Amino acid sequence: MAQRKGLGKGLDALIPGGKSSGVPSGFVSSGSVGVQQVAVELIQRNPSQPRLTFKDDELNELAASIREHGVIQPLIVLPKSDGTFTLIAGERRLQASQRAGLKTVPVIPRQANNQELLEIALIENVQRADLNAMEEAEAYRHLVEDFGLSHEMVARRVGKSRVAVTNTLRLLGLADTVKQALVDGQITEGHARALLALSTQKAQASVLQTVMNLSMSVRQTEELVRKLAGQKPLKAAKPKRGADVNDVEKRLQKSLGTKVALKYGKKGGTVTIYYYSDEELDSLLEKLT
Repeated sequence: MAQRKGLGKGLDALIPGGKSSGVPSGFVSSGSVGVQQVAVELIQRNPSQPRLTFKDDELNELAASIREHGVIQPLIVLPKSDGTFTLIAGERRLQASQRAGLKTVPVIPRQANNQELLEIALIENVQRADLNAMEEAEAYRHLVEDFGLSHEMVARRVGKSRVAVTNTLRLLGLADTVKQALVDGQITEGHARALLALSTQKAQASVLQTVMNLSMSVRQTEELVRKLAGQKPLKAAKPKRGADVNDVEKRLQKSLGTKVALKYGKKGGTVTIYYYSDEELDSLLEKLT
């Protein structure tokens, strides 16, 4: 079906294909195969929806577009025996349709269990980058704790690496004040992961205030955390010597017959000549003078 193309491979794989069974009488045919119109008031929010916050300005923009062009991509719903429907995918479209004053919206009925309700909603939001880091972490936690999925299995379902899933789950160990700062956009995930290295949540909250007051970068935050943990700061990597420097050093060593170390600086540099006896020193003096 053409309407399903925009959902992405991960979402498409989780939504069972074919005709749905037991479609309630609340549907009115839209004339498109598989797509039906249903009253907005009959659609209930997905209880497993991981996204908790929606920006008013974005919903208003989408509502304006829907007034002009209608709902282009149908919502995915789960028919219930009482004649209502549970929303599987399309939370923003539903809310915007309500703001636009629509009485009915196009939907595709599908069957899904509780785990699939969460997985489909999660994949839809992850693919569109709609979730903040903490919402994503909570959704992963539900899949792991409530449905027994491993980090690797979660990663395959949402199309991310296992390391990315594990790192996101680690954010659940942050102090509440740090979690809120991350959700509010006051710090980045890089800052949050750096603070995780602190031994207590109290220490995390304390360092958070320093980071925010001084507008510290992620690198500065990492260095501060290392210092507080008693670790030596990371040294900057030494620049690699060019082939021309090595060549000059070898030529000097061959000419003088002893070890020579050549070091370049920002302005000029140094040449260190080694000798191992008084006789070698005399020989070097003759060559140099």
